[in-house]
Amino acid sequence: MSIIEERRTEIRAHETTYQIVVATRTDLDRAEPTPKVMITLEAGGPGGEPIAEGSLDLDVAVAATVADLVAEELLSATGAPRPTRRRSAGRPAQQGRPWNEEMDAELESRWIAGESVVEIATSFERTPGGIRARLPRVGCDPENPGCYLPVPPSRRTDLDGGEPS
Repeated sequence: MSIIEERRTEIRAHETTYQIVVATRTDLDRAEPTPKVMITLEAGGPGGEPIAEGSLDLDVAVAATVADLVAEELLSATGAPRPTRRRSAGRPAQQGRPWNEEMDAELESRWIAGESVVEIATSFERTPGGIRARLPRVGCDPENPGCYLPVPPSRRTDLDGGEPS
């Protein structure tokens, strides 16, 4: 069984009619359902003759990246000016960006060494809230500076004082 949502847009600019259809599909009967996005574009001239047509079939996870890439390349190919992206005033440069293993290791070592959330956030160019949210993912207790999260009783072994399994 598939679930499909579809959006259709038709625009007339000068003497050209553009139609774009964006459909999302999730096949629920597959072992691991992967949502897909299907994009179809058609454009017709004043006499209805086709002047553009094409389609893309993408995983949802890459759709936003592909959209940015296509927009940038089309603007570049036509010589049109690229829109400037403005950052919100006061927003840290790395806010919302992905973390990597090296950054996680540095975050852990700084927290265990006793640095404050504000110092770490400034160094990583992220918000204090982002740092507090990331600390448990690297095993650190955001409520107790310089401490790791405790090992839950269900995960303890003889070596750390728990009951043997």
